[in-house]
Amino acid sequence: MSDVLLDPSGMVTDPRFRMLADLVADGDVVVLSGAGLSTESGIPDYRGETGRRRRAEPMTYQTFTGSAAARRRYWARSHLGWRHIARATPNAGHRAVTGLQGRGLIAGIITQNVDGLHQSSGSRNVIELHGSLDRVRCLACGERTPRQLLDERLRAANPGWHAQIAVINPDGDAVLPDDRIDAFHVQDCHSCGGVLKPDVVFFGENVPRPRVQDCYALIERAGMLLVLGSSLTVMSGYRFVRHAAERAIPIAIINRGATRGDAHALLTFDVPLGSALTALLAGVDLAR
Repeated sequence: MSDVLLDPSGMVTDPRFRMLADLVADGDVVVLSGAGLSTESGIPDYRGETGRRRRAEPMTYQTFTGSAAARRRYWARSHLGWRHIARATPNAGHRAVTGLQGRGLIAGIITQNVDGLHQSSGSRNVIELHGSLDRVRCLACGERTPRQLLDERLRAANPGWHAQIAVINPDGDAVLPDDRIDAFHVQDCHSCGGVLKPDVVFFGENVPRPRVQDCYALIERAGMLLVLGSSLTVMSGYRFVRHAAERAIPIAIINRGATRGDAHALLTFDVPLGSALTALLAGVDLAR
């Protein structure tokens, strides 16, 4: 990855960044975003600049579905952590992406994030690869309901319940003391009594095939692929970089730290995303 130098007025001084602005100005850009885009909104990423996972044991689909105790642990932690995610607001990076889309330059957005911040900033045509924390799905009847409704039910079922949050993870899972988890009461589906799960893809769970196919189709129509804030460590996002590379579609990556996809990229930048994307928006306006 290479650093980009921005002068005090925010104009780009790196000629490679001007090359990026020219590519984006040509349009048909597909954005692939990851947790690094949301860190400036106060939501931590999974790996940081070193690429090492911050969290040792994420909840897996198999553990969640196989253990009532694991579900209590998840919902207790998520009950508090989700509130932190829900209060987050779009940052300069999200707003710049929305600005580029408003100029007709972005064909679509594939996000690995579950925080809904692209949509909150006004972006459209967003494929939520891993789902959204704003929804809850019943594993028995399949009904999807707003997370806010479950939050209200959990508050009513746990009057006076509180806990000190030690750590918030990108999926809204808060690290809590065991005694507070044991005191938490989980709620089941109000329609059928089935197990409720956040409408997100857990580790060990497959992204729905139609959703993956929609992403591939979007990539195949792209003029370029712009990766924002993703280390591309897991295949879930990396496969789309490989798909673009196999079709000779130009790839640019803006991320803090190296990524698994750097070898496929025409341009890579190791810079803060908010300032870089704000400068990119300005550079695109100059290039048009």
